[in-house]
Amino acid sequence: MTAHKVSDDRLTGQAGHKATDPGKIDPRLAALAADRLAIEGVSIEVDGGRFAAKVVAGQPATVEVDIFSDGHDSLDAVLLIRAKGSDSITEVPLKFFENDQWLGDLTLPEPGEYEVSVLAWRDLFATWRKEVVKKHAAGQRIALELTEGRDLLTAALGADGRTDDAARQTLTDLLADDATAPDNDAEHEGLRFARLGAPEVVALMSRVGPRSNATGYKWLPVFADRTAAAFSAWYELMPRSQSGSMDRHGTFDDVIARLPYIQGLGFDVLYFPPIHPIGKTNRKGRNNSLTPTDDDPGSPYAIGAPEGGHDALHPELGSFDDFARLITAARDHGLEVALDFAIQCSPDHPWIREHPEWFDWRPDGTIKFAENPPKKYEDIVNVHFYRGALPDLWIALRDIVLFWVDKGVRIFRVDNPHTKPFPFWEWMIGEVRAHDPGVIFLAEAFTRPKVMARLAKVGFSQSYSYFTWRNTKEELTEYLTELTTTPVRHVMRPNFFVNTPDINPRFLQTSGRPGFRTRLVLAASLGGNYGVYNGFEICDAAPVPGKEDYLDSEKYQLRVWDMDQPGNIQDDIRLMNRLRRDHPALQQFEDLTFFEADSDHVLAYGKQAGDDFVLIHVNLDPHAPQEFRFEVPLWKFGLPDEASIEVRDLINGNSFTWHGKYQWLTLDPDSRPYAVWQLLAPGVAR
Repeated sequence: MTAHKVSDDRLTGQAGHKATDPGKIDPRLAALAADRLAIEGVSIEVDGGRFAAKVVAGQPATVEVDIFSDGHDSLDAVLLIRAKGSDSITEVPLKFFENDQWLGDLTLPEPGEYEVSVLAWRDLFATWRKEVVKKHAAGQRIALELTEGRDLLTAALGADGRTDDAARQTLTDLLADDATAPDNDAEHEGLRFARLGAPEVVALMSRVGPRSNATGYKWLPVFADRTAAAFSAWYELMPRSQSGSMDRHGTFDDVIARLPYIQGLGFDVLYFPPIHPIGKTNRKGRNNSLTPTDDDPGSPYAIGAPEGGHDALHPELGSFDDFARLITAARDHGLEVALDFAIQCSPDHPWIREHPEWFDWRPDGTIKFAENPPKKYEDIVNVHFYRGALPDLWIALRDIVLFWVDKGVRIFRVDNPHTKPFPFWEWMIGEVRAHDPGVIFLAEAFTRPKVMARLAKVGFSQSYSYFTWRNTKEELTEYLTELTTTPVRHVMRPNFFVNTPDINPRFLQTSGRPGFRTRLVLAASLGGNYGVYNGFEICDAAPVPGKEDYLDSEKYQLRVWDMDQPGNIQDDIRLMNRLRRDHPALQQFEDLTFFEADSDHVLAYGKQAGDDFVLIHVNLDPHAPQEFRFEVPLWKFGLPDEASIEVRDLINGNSFTWHGKYQWLTLDPDSRPYAVWQLLAPGVAR
């Protein structure tokens, strides 16, 4: 092996100069040397900072980061937080957890865009104290070490603007008292060290002392949503079916009359499929027939007619004054109206005449209808987003959303966003949030996992999910573990819809009333966001044979609903929505733990928020009772396996005590297929 001498110019950047000359250090070397501490694994970093992590304004979110350095010096670190575009920076302490991992609570005050970074440094005073403690305990003299400690305190007086008047006075008094201390015999050294190295002095120096080898991380984008983006209960209905008669088209006033019922069920979001004019060309008839009658209302997703397009109302629903009255009435009932944003047009949409360059045309000069072979949607045509459509179409679509925002709508369910360009969504959602950062977008994208995650990254607040088709214990455990523990948790908030006008799940088609109750409890307690489409409360599940479609779907006809018919599950819905409101544990999503239950048909899980711990058991078999042994998570409260814990039955309201780690339970789907408990930690006020 040949040895090579490293010349000085490799260190200084200029031949002939000593590396010890600080004025001649190569800037590249200086920059490298400055990053002495390693900062890695920042949990809220999404794709290297390309996209913003999501949090909820006013609610703490735990940030995890790995921080370490060479040697054994004590380290300290903070989160740096600023509103995007602001020069004002707030520091939040990071605390050492274990194995070089540090944790901090990130709480952003208002909805909007923020930037977060990490700053870490060697805490020389804490290092000094740690070493002197060992020397003093070993009986060694520490006179010189005390002088070093004084020097560090003195340096803090001149620290870079972080020493406020109160801290400066405390340090000045401490140094003055130490200066009058007796001669440095061993006894007096101990007294001086007790004062200079007191825990409160260490805490003060952590805040205002010099930050040696301070190393910063890049700024990472974070978006703070309002609470409804992370915790909401949706009820979906079609306004045109609210008249109570097959002979009369429903109106906004009919919807207003339904508000007390929806409020009574405990929902907070009322969602409408499109409420715009419906085209007549190729209009669909009942059950998706191609031969409609004159009375068939058509699909609301065939948007556009001579009366207008996406910024118009279907005339039979009412006027904009009626709509404004509905928005106000809904608000008075604790409900927020969500609208469907479906970027598709009927062949009668005004845009086709006004902007033919926004559409695809076939070689014979006819417009290209929407298709998903072998499916055809003869009553719909799609826009394209490039060629002659960019930027005018993008701007028009943005302005449509802003139009409805100005009408009082701040929640949008977006139809099939995965079939539109990612760059469009990133731009459009950013533009709308610049106008109102509280606007919420739900992505209706049942598609590949990476595509769903990308939509969340580009800005969607919530997303439909695979929950609709996850029915077994293994499926649910695997899927929820993925959603709550992998990096996707920082961007994708699922909305667990149990059914939709487009999806009549096979499980509900065959499970009867017990299956509806089971799916309700799972959706409402596993997810922060969940939703039902009307008819779920009466266990409506009549299918088109062999399909996940509803027979006599109100996508193609008016319907009359009797929600009070025997067998309805309104009481279950009220119960679950009340428990969600009353228990903070059910208002968050990530803190989910699955527990042992020795039946393949029973899902056992718990959620915790502070002192609120909720344990849930659900029988996933709608046809047979399940008797099973389950574990009581005593370790969550620091209790041994043989301990006892007080329990509240949140369904029946009674309280009792469980003794020991294992208990037995039977869940009969014909009586009640679920149980919900609150475990009360010892010493917590009852």
